[in-house]
Amino acid sequence: MSEESGIAVAIVPVTAFQQNCAIIHDRATKQATVIDPGGDVPVILARIESLGVTVTQIVLTHGHIDHAGGAAALKLALGGVPIVGPDRRDLFLLEGLAEAGAGFGMMDARAVTPDRWVSEGETVSIAGADFAVLHCPGHTPGSVVYAAPSLNFAIVGDVLFRGSVGRTDFPYGDPDALMVSIRDKLLPLGDQVTFLCGHGPASSIGVERRTNPFLVD
Repeated sequence: MSEESGIAVAIVPVTAFQQNCAIIHDRATKQATVIDPGGDVPVILARIESLGVTVTQIVLTHGHIDHAGGAAALKLALGGVPIVGPDRRDLFLLEGLAEAGAGFGMMDARAVTPDRWVSEGETVSIAGADFAVLHCPGHTPGSVVYAAPSLNFAIVGDVLFRGSVGRTDFPYGDPDALMVSIRDKLLPLGDQVTFLCGHGPASSIGVERRTNPFLVD
């Protein structure tokens, strides 16, 4: 995303999973959204303070512990800002966050219920830009992607990575659904779209279309 967009993205890798929690803010208004606070809430709060931004919401791409485990605590620390997303089909994962966290030694994880579930076709305002909600199941039933065509930018969670795709080796995982999500929802966004993924470096739709072994015929 170019500086001309007026939007800045700060990545805060959190927990042993090195999940890409992101703080996206409008450079002019300093209004910010936190994407997928998986844990290490004090680290996230310190970065918010260093950026000098005001967080107005927390947005989740899906309900896994490494993406949502810190959402309840961060909401409390920020004075009750709303939590937006994911799709309601990830409710069972969000309800089980404390138990899932205990299994990974993340004892601060707490169950959370979003203030707003999102569905395909809706939009979410992030740093003053409209992001379309795309339901992209496969990794989890309720995984969503947030795409802003005006910015040529998308937030894809664990649906697509540089050189890889999201895991589907869970009881609820669906590899066929994941590939349909990528083929029918993400690739049509266009090669020019860059994306932030849940782990590892960012990439673009064009690079992945040409080089990702899961997508190249």
